[in-house]
Amino acid sequence: MSEFDVLLSKLVELKPDLSRSDIEALIAKKKEKIGAGYLTDQGALFLVASDLGITISEPPKSEIAIKDLHAGAKEVTLQTRVLNVSPKKQFSRKDGSQFYLRNMTVYDKDSAVVVKLWDEKANLPEMANISPGDLIKIIKAYVKSDLNGQLTVNIGSGSNIERTETESAIPSIDSITKDVSELKEGDNNVVVSGVLDGPITFSEFTNFKGMPGTALRLRLKGKDGRSMRVVLWGKTDSEIPKVIPAGTKARLIGVKAKTNQQDLEIHGNESTTLDIHAEKQVEPLIIRILSSSKNENGQKMMLGVDKQKQLYNIIDTANVTESFVPDDVLECMPSKLYGNSITIDSGSFVRKIQEDLPGLGDLRTKISDIKADNNTYCIEAIILKAPERRNVQTKTGETITLSEMYVEDDTAQIWLKGWRNQARLLDECTIGEIISVTGVTAKQGLEGRTELFLTPYSSIKKKN
Repeated sequence: MSEFDVLLSKLVELKPDLSRSDIEALIAKKKEKIGAGYLTDQGALFLVASDLGITISEPPKSEIAIKDLHAGAKEVTLQTRVLNVSPKKQFSRKDGSQFYLRNMTVYDKDSAVVVKLWDEKANLPEMANISPGDLIKIIKAYVKSDLNGQLTVNIGSGSNIERTETESAIPSIDSITKDVSELKEGDNNVVVSGVLDGPITFSEFTNFKGMPGTALRLRLKGKDGRSMRVVLWGKTDSEIPKVIPAGTKARLIGVKAKTNQQDLEIHGNESTTLDIHAEKQVEPLIIRILSSSKNENGQKMMLGVDKQKQLYNIIDTANVTESFVPDDVLECMPSKLYGNSITIDSGSFVRKIQEDLPGLGDLRTKISDIKADNNTYCIEAIILKAPERRNVQTKTGETITLSEMYVEDDTAQIWLKGWRNQARLLDECTIGEIISVTGVTAKQGLEGRTELFLTPYSSIKKKN
């Protein structure tokens, strides 16, 4: 029953000498007298009641839990907390007219739901001040099903949002945060925390609809020491700090867990909040260059090591390190630092210095000690099986090159592989040669065994 029907029934009860149809006629007459466009039926009912000497008040707005929502529900009032909020977007209707839409995910103690703010509601000034965890009341919303059959709460011209400061049984963002190691398949609209593990990369692409898209990719390590791949669709690197030291803690608000090629991954979207706790003061980095090469864009790519034997991937986008060669020591304040990934540009401070730092010989790992942990290794080995190159077709239909060879040291054997451009690094290798391989990552191969994979920062040198 709508609010108007509740008030009308109340008036009939208080004025028993008038029927429902009598009061409806008085309402119509009142609206006609005042003039079109000034009164709603409910507003006219209040005036009619006053004329009859009766005072009626609005019934208290009944609140509903998210789990009790159903498609078609109108004038719904919800007490919720904000999980995340997307930027507003402008769209075109079939007739060419424009409209705005902003999505917001909210939750209560049982469930979560997407809220859609339409047109002027997407532009509400107070939306700029709403943050994850804020307690809000959604008033007079309506519920629909989206194209996937999921319920959505819609806020149009007759709806509203109010921030509230009352006590609530709805748990806070902190209390629903879980460690990334606790995630399981199917988790949705969750908050996870962990330690950033490795670089954060940004990519631009064209999606299957032919529209441009963006994504941030990173890894988050849990308390159990394992790291999980994260993809945040619709995000750009402008939304994260330019300097994020290794070991920085991070929290993802509003993500889901899904299995991709047998591995559990975390996926988010433009609404997801990436909360990075970069508390550590960054000082200039002192690094010995271990290897140097150039990518397809002509940018210099280097692998380096610091005093603690931490390896770094360095990319120079402005050629300011042209005079630097392997074994040189550089001191730099990079323009970007994401874990062990460094970007140097024309605005970076860079100079060559003399410093006693570990060299390549101090970093070599015996093959038997290598673990499939996505870490970077340097090895020295003899080639037991010459490289073989073949083409592999991916699930998307793309054909890519794979080159692989079998190597060993005095402790164990292992496969060394290179995909795409890295496959060329193996072309000049032959059986029986002793090689020094710098900057390879260890991962689990298709058959469950640990294998080594070349990266854009890898190098191979033959030993005499």
